[in-house]
Amino acid sequence: MIIDSHVNLHAPQFDEDRQAVIERARAAGVALMVNISDRVSNFAACRALADQPDIWCTVGTHPHEAKEDPELSAHTLIALAADPRVVGIGECGLDFHYDLSPRDIQARVFRAHIAAARETGLPLVVHTREADEVMGEILEAEYADGPFRLLMHCYTSGAELARRCADLGAWFSVSGIATFKAAEDVRAVIRDMPADRIIVETDCPYLAPMPHRGRRNEPAYVPHVLAKLAEVRGWSLAEAEARTTEAFFNLFDRIPRP
Repeated sequence: MIIDSHVNLHAPQFDEDRQAVIERARAAGVALMVNISDRVSNFAACRALADQPDIWCTVGTHPHEAKEDPELSAHTLIALAADPRVVGIGECGLDFHYDLSPRDIQARVFRAHIAAARETGLPLVVHTREADEVMGEILEAEYADGPFRLLMHCYTSGAELARRCADLGAWFSVSGIATFKAAEDVRAVIRDMPADRIIVETDCPYLAPMPHRGRRNEPAYVPHVLAKLAEVRGWSLAEAEARTTEAFFNLFDRIPRP
């Protein structure tokens, strides 16, 4: 099946036609979507969409928003993750490109998410940008304190961090960036990702793949990402779909397999 592992359907960009966007995704063959929490204070809006049987959700706070609650606790995340429609912890991590939250607060809040993932057994959905060395150090140190499962979402960072994360058993998700003409460095990393731990996403409403680049992204476009992944890895489209489906359910194992 085709699965969009990372959508932001509660974003204001969808306020005018949210249900139509969901219906277009279904019509395009998208069987499951994971709606990603941008901040704990907005979790109710994220969770509301997961009442639909083919939409699940996560709980967490994006590094841009870490300053909103610098003392966010693992306990808070664990309590919200008791909801059976919650299938992951995050999106969380480090973003040193925009630095919209102070770096020390980003790291502190990120570690709270890791603790929650370790305690719940749910996968950690990780955002990283221009923070390769610090990200690698935090993940390795935390993993040494006790294992957890992690997904490097929309991975566009370097090959060395990818190797360090793969050594920790990480999954990787491929986004529409892989279709961009200038993204050969991203495609080079995709070629070396663990074949059994790759999934696909749109990260909608952002990062629309070719031929929709420049428009609002939506989950109906994830087949373009899947097709590019197949091309880059030298897989048939059917093989890419089968591999990413298996990898998805191995990671998001709170979701029943069909």
